[in-house]
Amino acid sequence: MDSKPKSEKDPIQAQLEAALEAMEGLDLDAAMAPRVKGPKGPLLGGGGGSGGGAARRPASGGADLRKGTIVGVEKGDVIVELGPRMQGLIDSSEFDEPPVVGEVHEFSLHGQKDGLWVLSRRRVRSQAAWNGLEPGATVSAKVMAKNSGGLEMAVGTLSAFMPASQASDRHVEDLSTLVGQTFDCVVMEVDADRRRLVLSRRRALDVERSAKREQISGQISVGARVKGTVTRLEPYGAFIDLGGVEGLAHVSQLSHARVRHPEELLKVGQQVEAEVLSVDEGARRIGLGLKQLAADPWAEVARRLGEGTVVKVRVARLEPFGAFCEIEPGIEGLLHVSQMGNGGDRTRRVQDMVSVGQEFEVRVQSVDPVQHRISLSRMDSRGAVLGSEDAVDQVEIQRILARPEEAPKGTNLGNLFKKALKPK
Repeated sequence: MDSKPKSEKDPIQAQLEAALEAMEGLDLDAAMAPRVKGPKGPLLGGGGGSGGGAARRPASGGADLRKGTIVGVEKGDVIVELGPRMQGLIDSSEFDEPPVVGEVHEFSLHGQKDGLWVLSRRRVRSQAAWNGLEPGATVSAKVMAKNSGGLEMAVGTLSAFMPASQASDRHVEDLSTLVGQTFDCVVMEVDADRRRLVLSRRRALDVERSAKREQISGQISVGARVKGTVTRLEPYGAFIDLGGVEGLAHVSQLSHARVRHPEELLKVGQQVEAEVLSVDEGARRIGLGLKQLAADPWAEVARRLGEGTVVKVRVARLEPFGAFCEIEPGIEGLLHVSQMGNGGDRTRRVQDMVSVGQEFEVRVQSVDPVQHRISLSRMDSRGAVLGSEDAVDQVEIQRILARPEEAPKGTNLGNLFKKALKPK
């Protein structure tokens, strides 16, 4: 027994029913049917009606289905013999092929005009179309209009409905942009008696993507180079279309330099080349990397940046324990809070001593090219801040001690020592 109160309805089903009720009574066949032309000359046998202009429905109500034989074709009008003293008229445009005298077809009767039955083959073909539909079938459908719950569609002469959630495999901001386009769709629900046909483009795209995944899974392997188009950018990475199947290049795999957002390097629609880093079973997830195809700046960093080398850096970002400084594009080193000078220690805040974007000289303490780590210090070997007055004084002391005869007259060596040895 269903414990759910009768008043409660599944919100998606309620939305679907509301949209379908709004389409109730929409007869695409009638809307598309051409206006019946009157005879262009005397025709035989108009029995079965009183004539007089306005068409009238058969007594049974609705449209009768009856077989008839084509007995004449005259300037676009097709004359049909329906039985003894019973003829009808139909426009030749309702035939897929030019009508030929003697052919037998099934027609629907839509009242009389000028003594002739008004005929149509659209209802017959519509019924045949309904009979050929079943859930899971793929059909070609054209978007006719947008309504509150989704899209009104046309499958041949049949009207159909597509819920907004089934219009695509990703969010569509404005459904009206799809009006006039034709898509392959999967039949979700079909009820010929209620003339109800519900479609899904999303399912058709899923089927298509699965087929492409199966095809491409045997062609893509780890380490392969592939070309693709950037389709979407997210904070965590870039989605790249490889020909019907998407791969993801994580933000950390876009460049050797630090990238905060893929928008810094890429734009939607851009053609890129990447290396395949991972492929799961069925190619449902493909990991890509762009930086693997560019030269690694760490390859020769140990040779260029030896211990004790003094280089100029720019503060890239701050952390509670120190500052990451950019030495060159793609190469960052850590300036620990204890190596910042000016009394830098764990009791002082990093942001009180340096700021993002600031430039100054540092000394390389150690380089680990395998782990991509460089330790920096803002102090020289005697503990003075590089570029400071203290550091200059110490250099002067070393020079005088080495060559006292070059000391400038009036130099007070005692004062220099006193200043250099003063506790920091």
